[in-house]
Amino acid sequence: MEQLGVLENFDVILFTSANAVRFGVSFLDQRRDLTLAALGPATSRALNQAGYRVAIQPGETFDSEALLSHPRLEHVTGHRILIIKGTHGRDLVQQELTRRGATVVSADVYERVPSVFSAAALKLVRERFAAGEMQVITATSLEIGAALLKLAALGATPLGVAPPDLAPLEPASPDLRGEFERAHWLVPGERVATGLRELGLKAPLLRADSAEDQDLAAALIRWRSSVSGA
Repeated sequence: MEQLGVLENFDVILFTSANAVRFGVSFLDQRRDLTLAALGPATSRALNQAGYRVAIQPGETFDSEALLSHPRLEHVTGHRILIIKGTHGRDLVQQELTRRGATVVSADVYERVPSVFSAAALKLVRERFAAGEMQVITATSLEIGAALLKLAALGATPLGVAPPDLAPLEPASPDLRGEFERAHWLVPGERVATGLRELGLKAPLLRADSAEDQDLAAALIRWRSSVSGA
């Protein structure tokens, strides 16, 4: 906290996710007069539930590009902006605000790491695909989608060990990658869809308006309705 300096010296304090609020809201120290920004509605709700008002958030879409189009972030030359986030996230907001002339300070308050699974867990997933119990894979971010594709490429690792740190127990899971290609992928918006295509995914894509639960559910309902002819 001391390394960040006086919070009142920041023109905007930006939270990038609900987890950033969960682990970083204590930085605000109950100050209600700070100008807060949120990357999306879930982040905004988390701040509201913590008792804070959000002054800046995206409009129709909920991503970095939409937030950067907000009028209050267009002209930030000479401004000081604090970004509270997790590790390994997109750097677009920080890079673009810096390019626009702001002094940007970031505080990583939680770590983002991919989940790892045992061979037994992957075997169960393959069995459920084979039984027809899974038809849709949800990837609410490009990072999640990339981690799933990497999982199919590398195979299983012991629980608690990230794939690069240890050779996989299985050399690869070509059958799992095959199931991934046959399933439908539910993704929030065009950026994630484009990123997965660039990673080589050829599976059918269902595009939701955002990563919000209601938008994901609505996209699934539209798809099922079109399949059933209802």
